[in-house]
Amino acid sequence: MPETGSQHELRPIQPATGQETFYASTTDFDADSDHVSADGSTPQLSHLVDENERRELGRVASRMSRASTPGNLNHLHGFHTMADSDPALNPEKSEFDVGKWLKIVARKFEVAGFGPKHTGVRFKNLDVLGSGEAVQVQGTVSDILLGPFRSAKKLASGRGGSSQKKILRNFNGLLENHELLIVLGRPGSGCSTLLKTLCGELHGLKLGQKSHIDYSGVSQAQMLKEFKGELQYNQEVDKHFPHLTVGQTLRFAAASRAPANISEITGLSREASINFIAQVVMAMCGLSHTVNTRVGNDFIRGVSGGERKRVSIAEMMVASSSLGAWDNSTRGLDSATALKFVQALRLSSDLMGAANAVAIYQASQSIYELFDKATVLYEGHQIYFGPANKAKDFFERQGWWCDPRQTTGDFLTSVTNPSERKPREGMENRVPRTPAEFEKYWLESDEYKQLEMDIARHELRSRHGPDGNITVRLLREEKHQSQAKYVRKSSPYLVNVMTQIRLTTIRAYQRMWNDMTATASGPIMNMVIALIIGSIYYGSPNNSDNLSAKGAVIFTGILLSALSSINEINTLYSQRPIVEKHASYTFYHPFAEAISGIFADIPLKLVTITLFDIVLYFFSGLRYEAGPFFIFLLFTFVSSLAMSTVFRTMAAVTKTVSQAMSLAGVLVLALVIYTGYVIAVPQMHPWFSWIRYINPIFYGFEALIANEFHNREVPCATTIPAGPGYSPPVGDSFICSVVGAKPGENFVSGDAYIATNYNYYYSHLWRNFGIMIAFWLAFLVMYAVATEINSATDSSAETLVFQRGHVPSYLLKGEDEESGDAKLAAKHEVSNQQPQDGSEVKELEPQRDIFTWKDVTYTVKVKNEDRQLLDNVNGWVKPGTLTALMGVSGAGKTTLLDVLAKRTTMGVISGDMLVNGKPLDASFQRKTGYVQQQDLHLETATVRESLRFSATLRQPQSVSQEEKFAYVESVIDMLNMRDFANAVVGVPGDGLNVEQRKLLTIGVELAAKPKLLLFLDEPTSGLDSQSAWAICAFLRKLADAGQAVLCTIHQPSAVLFQEFDRLLFLAKGGKTVYFGDIGTNSRTLLDYFEGNGARTCEDTENPAEYMLDVVNNMGTDWHATWKQSPEAAQVIRHLDEIHAETSQWQTSDADNADTHLYSEFAAPLSLQVRTVTARVFQQYWRTPSHIFAKCALSVAAGLFIGFSFWSPPNTLAGMSVVLFGVFMITTIFQTLVGQIQPFFVTQRSLYEVREKPSKAYSWKAFIAANILVEIPYQIFAGILLFACVYYPVAGIQGSDRQVLVLLYIIQFFIYAATVAQMTVAAMPDTQSAGAIVTLLVMMSLMFCGVLQSPANLEATGFWIFMYRLSPFTYWVGGIVATELHGRAVECAPNEMSVFSPPSGQTCFEYMEKYLSVAPGKLQNPDATADCNYCSLTVADQFMAGVGIKWDDRWRNFGIVWAYVIFNIFMTVLVYYVFRVEKKKRK
Repeated sequence: MPETGSQHELRPIQPATGQETFYASTTDFDADSDHVSADGSTPQLSHLVDENERRELGRVASRMSRASTPGNLNHLHGFHTMADSDPALNPEKSEFDVGKWLKIVARKFEVAGFGPKHTGVRFKNLDVLGSGEAVQVQGTVSDILLGPFRSAKKLASGRGGSSQKKILRNFNGLLENHELLIVLGRPGSGCSTLLKTLCGELHGLKLGQKSHIDYSGVSQAQMLKEFKGELQYNQEVDKHFPHLTVGQTLRFAAASRAPANISEITGLSREASINFIAQVVMAMCGLSHTVNTRVGNDFIRGVSGGERKRVSIAEMMVASSSLGAWDNSTRGLDSATALKFVQALRLSSDLMGAANAVAIYQASQSIYELFDKATVLYEGHQIYFGPANKAKDFFERQGWWCDPRQTTGDFLTSVTNPSERKPREGMENRVPRTPAEFEKYWLESDEYKQLEMDIARHELRSRHGPDGNITVRLLREEKHQSQAKYVRKSSPYLVNVMTQIRLTTIRAYQRMWNDMTATASGPIMNMVIALIIGSIYYGSPNNSDNLSAKGAVIFTGILLSALSSINEINTLYSQRPIVEKHASYTFYHPFAEAISGIFADIPLKLVTITLFDIVLYFFSGLRYEAGPFFIFLLFTFVSSLAMSTVFRTMAAVTKTVSQAMSLAGVLVLALVIYTGYVIAVPQMHPWFSWIRYINPIFYGFEALIANEFHNREVPCATTIPAGPGYSPPVGDSFICSVVGAKPGENFVSGDAYIATNYNYYYSHLWRNFGIMIAFWLAFLVMYAVATEINSATDSSAETLVFQRGHVPSYLLKGEDEESGDAKLAAKHEVSNQQPQDGSEVKELEPQRDIFTWKDVTYTVKVKNEDRQLLDNVNGWVKPGTLTALMGVSGAGKTTLLDVLAKRTTMGVISGDMLVNGKPLDASFQRKTGYVQQQDLHLETATVRESLRFSATLRQPQSVSQEEKFAYVESVIDMLNMRDFANAVVGVPGDGLNVEQRKLLTIGVELAAKPKLLLFLDEPTSGLDSQSAWAICAFLRKLADAGQAVLCTIHQPSAVLFQEFDRLLFLAKGGKTVYFGDIGTNSRTLLDYFEGNGARTCEDTENPAEYMLDVVNNMGTDWHATWKQSPEAAQVIRHLDEIHAETSQWQTSDADNADTHLYSEFAAPLSLQVRTVTARVFQQYWRTPSHIFAKCALSVAAGLFIGFSFWSPPNTLAGMSVVLFGVFMITTIFQTLVGQIQPFFVTQRSLYEVREKPSKAYSWKAFIAANILVEIPYQIFAGILLFACVYYPVAGIQGSDRQVLVLLYIIQFFIYAATVAQMTVAAMPDTQSAGAIVTLLVMMSLMFCGVLQSPANLEATGFWIFMYRLSPFTYWVGGIVATELHGRAVECAPNEMSVFSPPSGQTCFEYMEKYLSVAPGKLQNPDATADCNYCSLTVADQFMAGVGIKWDDRWRNFGIVWAYVIFNIFMTVLVYYVFRVEKKKRK
């Protein structure tokens, strides 16, 4: 075997069936052998399992040994035989060997086909292309207008079409089973792309023509088609259902991938076998104690971040893939947790034979030594692939110098950074400089030739057998052996579709049960809504005057039942990444999850709809008969199911939740208008009337209307004529004043009423039911298909985004790429040769203030108990020093930093925090800089603008604007950000990269010129080793220039650790372990620990790792040791000396003269408002999608409403059309609010997390800016809506009326903006605010007098106050009065009241008394039969019936403005009470 090849040979073994031979690793069948690591050592397998895991595995083994008895099925394969044959495998014996037991268990599963198939991966000449260019231009609102012209210009110049960027170039490699590969490279070098490509995650990526990837001879296309489950890619972010427990998560994974014959292997039932697999994997990964704990996520409490990472590992172990790829999975983990993560991978590879490739940043030496192979990437070029233990020697021979205390991983990454790598003496002019030169050296090296030989041998070895490729045959045989019945032989899945649906359905019910609050909130909220709506119509008389109200009840009932499913769009988008991951693991088809989601919701929907219908139906006085009630329940339930599949289909066919919600908004508008109530079928215009045929709610509404009125004789409440002289009515000389009535009858036939008014018929009832079921099934199929097809996200190349006209010349398209690399490398090499003495940091003012803290204690309430997070911590930070704050995970490092920086919002703090021996004043926070771990910036701003914003508001107002901006340019140079100073922050992958974001975070604080101190919380988190070194080196320069710096850090490398002057080390509970100087080569620190009984630190050992190991594993109480040490006493003495000395210092005359020096904010409120408002306007201008969506909604809704209610006739129905046309405008209100709230939350998050604690500006400026920015855009959107909806509906009226309606519509948009801000101001997120908005909008719409008349509301005796309180009462009334006042009414033929006068009288003679008091008009006064009477003559009479008056139009306009002012007042008030004062009280 060659040196760089696999250390495991394939040899034939006999599977469980005893029929076929297949190949496996020789090590799999040697229970006493162990994995041979890259350095030639043979660590025991049990060394990778700690004591707790070993005990838990022993308990699992004991349970399984007792359960697997000779009485069980196929007991010869059971676990009791293992225990009988070897005491080391008997958990009841003292000789029990966990490592050996694990290997035997793994072997038994593998022989039966459960386990990775040992394919590995081989790739040659691999080129990968991604969509997009390296540089993009930021879009603005002007692009909406100029976009077509620019597109035409681009096409004319031949530059049209999408471009592709080559991400990876000519990669070669071989990763065999049992091997771990570490992938090293700086951000943007292509690490993620390589991992995705190896696992076949090529969405948005394209392979080069000569590229070749295979898995022991199996092509990637065939692997993805037949064996997709063998390739698994795990992204940086852990994706799990947060409400499931760890046990449920892993049992589901085991059930999805367990072979059909698993019971034959274990001697247990399938269910018990699955539990056994989950228990073993949990024990191996140290998760047994979390079995009943929810997984959780960033917003839902669950297991810790490190445990969640191990859940991801366990899930992939259960899935038993041949190749696993892990993308920067240690980000945010402390060193111990990161090591545990890689040890779990090592254990997985050793036991199961899987191959794993891991991209990892800042790998410690302990982590690096666990890997077999390494590959190094440099800006898309491969510059090494081979044994991990030979990589360092390769680059040293190339001419690069490695610091003795530098880890191998750091050294390998450093050679790809021109500003950090260092040539060995005499090699300065011989080492490669550009990525192409490094690649050339690699391709000409002996190591590359050896790799080629290994690849050739592996290819030859994988292509023997009768069919030319034995691997395919073996993989198929093993897969077929493991597959359940009814699974296609070519399918990569192991369980059949019905089982997939069953498993995902069970999981859906587990999620519901574990999130009972959300599950129960739906039915409860629906009951509350039903009570409100039902009470509106409660006690309404059962006569002809209430016919329209009954229609409104039915319309509301079926509409709310149907539209309640719209929130499922957000739910589907939240779970989509998890479903995509599981589909890539071949747990189940995405369509199986889709179908199970529908069916799992059926019982919950049935309960919800039943409760809703019972309350609504009987409260509102609908037909008190069993049959009609159950028909009502049936149709509302089916409409809910049908619309659920419609909304889910929209989520499935779109790529973003905003796209889905926009589609849903337009759809809801269409559904509401064309249900048949807002516009009855006879009044529908032909160009849109077809919509009702594809509207499931239309069929349900017709059926429910027919169900309510069929075979009913409704008593007549009002007859024509009526009054003195007409009672009692005689013969057919009277008629009920309702359409569908017949002369001479004192009742109205329900069937005649609905036929005349709606064109509805009872004979359509069951036909409509069939149509609704067909809709449900059709959309169910479309949803399933769309989910299966649209279940992956595209990948694109990382890009920088610049403002138009500010792209640096060297990045412009057309420059030779390699030439650009050479220029950039040469630039860094020159700068690297310049003296690194801090001369670059020359703008800092000299500082002398000293910050100290003494006996600082911090206590918080946890479940009514006091928990101490900090325990009498002492220390100081002096100007010109760099102090590190370290500790074990959970020790309270960030907590102490927050306490010292005065950023805590709860708990009790005691102790002294002083500046120069004096208490902190109001200006303390703005005189300090705080660099948070999260890089929070406004996405639309550029680097320079972000720095200028900080300088403008945080530097003293005595400094001129020119001086502030000049200092910003100095900061840009300090941080080497000149090349991307005009780049837009953007989002990761489409904007600044991780390192650039971190530099900007530091720059924003430096731009404020912190006079006192700079705090930094984990500034190197998520960075590669060289970026971390660059950050720490810059902090060193700041300290050397006189800045005081206090910095928390997880686990610095030995090189980074030497940059710090002093260390404060905390143990759990915030207990001090050490505070003092680090010393040259960490000698002072090491002497302290070694002098107090710690082991000796080796010369090659990282002092930081040594210290963590000593504190964590020795068992010594180091806190007690510290308290009794002379060093601790010296700290107290020195603190007292500092306080005594500095308290005598006098402030300068200039400081005494500056009255603003001690104020809370540096800038006056007027400057704050101007600056913040300008930034928010800038954000909106640079977010064209938001402005376009706002305008598109106005135009689309306006045109749709306008043409749906086009030119209504002057009939009775026409008056209702105008009324409902105005009313329909209000239905877009919630969508308008939903568009605004995310921007408010974005601004607020940035303000409250970073800018408010820094005292950059006041909350008053924040609120004012966010209110002002909406006004111009809302005015413009209102004008668009007015133009689209007013003229089609109202036609050309007088200019005074046009202007008034325009003002009303503009007012509507401004009112929506203020409601958005008022409801979200105190809420934590848009979802919580959305629930409040839904309730407010529903109440406003229900009580505005359109769906229930004011007279009927007053009759209830209670809800009339809501009519007067609803702002839509005045808004709708004002517009309707303006449009309808003075309009003559002419009844349509079906609206006429037709009756005959008594014999011998004309119609006029008979009606004369009635006409003297009635508002209507007799159409044929001289007729002696068939008198035609129209009940109204002018639209004002119609308006009076709904409480609208022409004289109130300006009063109403003023009242709505009062609501706007009230909303603004409440926005200020609730924000102050709940987000300003509340935090002060805490």
